[in-house]
Amino acid sequence: MNWKRWTALGVVAGLLIISTITNLAVGLASMDFDDYVSSDFSETTIQEGTEGKLVVLNLSGVIQDVGSQGLFGSDMYDHQAFLTQIKSAGEDPTVDGIVIRVDTPGGGVLESAEIHDRITEAQELHDKPVYISMGNMAASGGYYIAAPADRIVASPNTITGSIGVIMESINFTEFAENYGVTFNTIKSGPFKDIMSPYKEMSDEEREILQSMVDESYDEFVRIISDGRDMDENEVRDIADGRIYSGNQALENGLVDDLGDLEDTIGFLSEELGGGEYQVVTYDYAAGMYDFFGMTAQKLFGPDPEITMLQKLIFENRAPSLKYLYAE
Repeated sequence: MNWKRWTALGVVAGLLIISTITNLAVGLASMDFDDYVSSDFSETTIQEGTEGKLVVLNLSGVIQDVGSQGLFGSDMYDHQAFLTQIKSAGEDPTVDGIVIRVDTPGGGVLESAEIHDRITEAQELHDKPVYISMGNMAASGGYYIAAPADRIVASPNTITGSIGVIMESINFTEFAENYGVTFNTIKSGPFKDIMSPYKEMSDEEREILQSMVDESYDEFVRIISDGRDMDENEVRDIADGRIYSGNQALENGLVDDLGDLEDTIGFLSEELGGGEYQVVTYDYAAGMYDFFGMTAQKLFGPDPEITMLQKLIFENRAPSLKYLYAE
């Protein structure tokens, strides 16, 4: 076989290898790795004990579902992962109780309701006591998820309360007019562009949106009334959107005790019978698909931080009900 044939075979083999690698990379980059991310969590022991086991779950950041962050966003709130953690703790027969450490200004109405439902499932279906330990902030949606807890413990300086619903939009029609910018909108109905930043809000549109806010607010009041065993009128008196310190929240019945995370663990241990309980936290356990997903998307896919930023911007432009403390 002469050198020309060897060269031709080498070129063909090289093209086949390149084609195979390219197809594999494109396939990996285009897969929805949320479906393959490991749902397992490793346990880290933060306190040794022999009486039983308590799980401490950490909820930190805005309660908003922006997709699974996997290994890219380990320092950011991952809504689906947190829901899985609560479910796992509830279903685990070796877990005697759950402590949720809350440090959040709140977030989406839907996401807050999903966490609330997982907490009540752990209590009612699996007979697990759930205690809340409030950190620097447990406001709005942060209080919504705390309401059904068996006991709520706050620091004297915790910022909590902010009970209410908010919906916001930006309007820059006057700014656009000053620069000669006009907008053309073609719509199928009079309210299709409700909350559009390109036009002034009409009275009818405001009434529609206010009715949605009122409906979510009524649900918020009901959740607190049921969870705290308070009369609805009593809840409404303190649920005007204002924030409270931990001391003030204790005075008006929104929390049960003052203390830190260690105190909360101690309160739960006492309720369960006393003694030293093993205390663990859950850590994200990366699997094989996480590794390949991270590699493929890092090399061939969009920057995950940019993708998340785009999603946040889009969601903030659309009408969105939030249990959120807006500073």
